[in-house]
Amino acid sequence: MNRLWDKGKELDHRVLAFTAGEDHALDARLVSHDARASIAHAEMLAQCGLLPPADLERIREGLASLAASHARGEWSVTIEEEDGQTALESRLTALIGPAGGRIHLGRSRNDQVLAALRLYLKDAVATLISGTFAVADSLHALARRQGEVMLPGYTHGQQAMPSSVELWAHGFMSEVQDDAEGLRRSLRRIDLNPLGSAAGFGTPGLPISRDATRERLEFGQVQEPVTAVQLSRGKAEAQLLFEITLLLNDLGRLAADVLLFNTREFGFVELDAGHTTGSSIMPQKRNPDVFELVRGRAATATGCLVEALGIFSRLPSGYHRDLQLLKAPLFRGIDVCGEVLAVLPVVLDGLRFRPERIRVDPAIHATGRANALAAGEGLPFREAYRRVAAELCASVTPGAER
Repeated sequence: MNRLWDKGKELDHRVLAFTAGEDHALDARLVSHDARASIAHAEMLAQCGLLPPADLERIREGLASLAASHARGEWSVTIEEEDGQTALESRLTALIGPAGGRIHLGRSRNDQVLAALRLYLKDAVATLISGTFAVADSLHALARRQGEVMLPGYTHGQQAMPSSVELWAHGFMSEVQDDAEGLRRSLRRIDLNPLGSAAGFGTPGLPISRDATRERLEFGQVQEPVTAVQLSRGKAEAQLLFEITLLLNDLGRLAADVLLFNTREFGFVELDAGHTTGSSIMPQKRNPDVFELVRGRAATATGCLVEALGIFSRLPSGYHRDLQLLKAPLFRGIDVCGEVLAVLPVVLDGLRFRPERIRVDPAIHATGRANALAAGEGLPFREAYRRVAAELCASVTPGAER
């Protein structure tokens, strides 16, 4: 096929396969956003007198039709088309004729794909925030169901101070809510309109309005100057992956607690049988695979973050094809996080603490006893500390476990 940029000699199929890479597949999630941004761009061109009204209507109808048919699975981006941007323009021109060739005035694939990506990321962040609050709600529901159940609080892997299911669940709930706020803050770099920056140096000689597309696409600001747009590539993506990594690390620590509590030796919790798997060789086994995979997903997120940082960290200014490689770790990190957030409320709602199995060392109240002595008898805390420690030592039978 003839590509938008063809200048004569046909592209070697091996070069096409290498340069297009995964883009044709990855861009599937961007098609509807690309169509929306392209319609806004066409409306701006018409507003500025650069596109006849009749052509604008053809472009609007054609792009809406292509987006709808793509959503129905009637077509997909092929490797011959390289990417979603080329696929849309080529198919639009085939559908509506020469008017489709007018859509690219005043833009490059560089600002086109970035506009679609940022629109997608705004939706993705909203979905992740909603999923994060669903996990927080499940933790709060657990605290309401069994919050009064006493738990030992651990430091250095030893019973240290009294805790409860309420304190345990609400501690994680608070951090998960903080992670939702971190996801929200990542929108600052996403919510910038790149359209009109074209290949990174604007559109000389064209009286376009970047603010018009900003308004239509509901971006918070126009990204200025135009040279900053390509310099910013990777930063919003990395910040979002960083916040995803923090969230999955918190959820991984939650999973690690549940896995410890679920061991035969602890027996603090019971998981719903419908949320565990079996062994191919051991008839007695029920495995907490969901929590194990949640624990491991923090490593996936960290890998995606490191990959994204490595792609753009040493690039000179301007656009470089390396930036295309940001999509794979970005989309993978988003997808992995979404999968974790979808399954955790299900298994948390089926989790039950077993108070009859929870054994608390009486010495766990030592700090409370020291505090009471210091407050009630006016002792310096260190004196109260030593008195309680002496009482505990005296109560231990020689040779007994301490």
